[in-house]
Amino acid sequence: MFSENQLKEFNKSLDANRVKTIDKAGMSFKYLETYDVINEANRIFNYMWNYTITRLQEVARETNQNSNHVITFSAIVKVKIYDVDRNFIEREDTGVGIGTAKNIGDAIDNASKSAVSDSLKRCLRTMGETFGNNLYSKTSNVSNNNQPTQIQQNYSQSSNHQQQSFNQFEYDSLYRLGLDIVDQNGYLIVTGEDIFSKKDSIKACGFRWDGNSKLWYKPIEQGVA
Repeated sequence: MFSENQLKEFNKSLDANRVKTIDKAGMSFKYLETYDVINEANRIFNYMWNYTITRLQEVARETNQNSNHVITFSAIVKVKIYDVDRNFIEREDTGVGIGTAKNIGDAIDNASKSAVSDSLKRCLRTMGETFGNNLYSKTSNVSNNNQPTQIQQNYSQSSNHQQQSFNQFEYDSLYRLGLDIVDQNGYLIVTGEDIFSKKDSIKACGFRWDGNSKLWYKPIEQGVA
């Protein structure tokens, strides 16, 4: 379906000028902006692609320490890419977005747009390096002093976490609530204060509650790093 030139474009080294950096929760990580990813898709696919929002829903509504509304949305986006004969392939993925504002309408607007953007970028990254797939491995620039003292069974504590094997930008909604994410032997663990009251936002990011260890956890996505 794809031409030889398109296949080469997928795995070209990412132009450093396209990559943006954000510092969150003491970590520095890189990402591509949504408009940039769309422009790249238009260029490579010659505008012969589209996307559909198949789900968009609010999953959490909270208030932070500054009395701002913190709204979390979840989205599913489906991308279709066509060739000259109108054959197509599909990609579908989920995304989570958060909006923080004094006005609840602004918070909802920002959260819904962010969720769709996150889902769209996750769909396209499966096409290769030019869509940022190689950015899904990050390194922490500070040590974390809030690691749990005990993780039961398969996710026991590791004392040194310099290399992060997940994309911190994916959990921006949790960082904005004052939470943190740590890598514990193949599992991601949520740490921070007043965790249980923020359970809706944590669940929206795919974490599950373990009643024995009193921790929110999820397996690290395989094949991303």
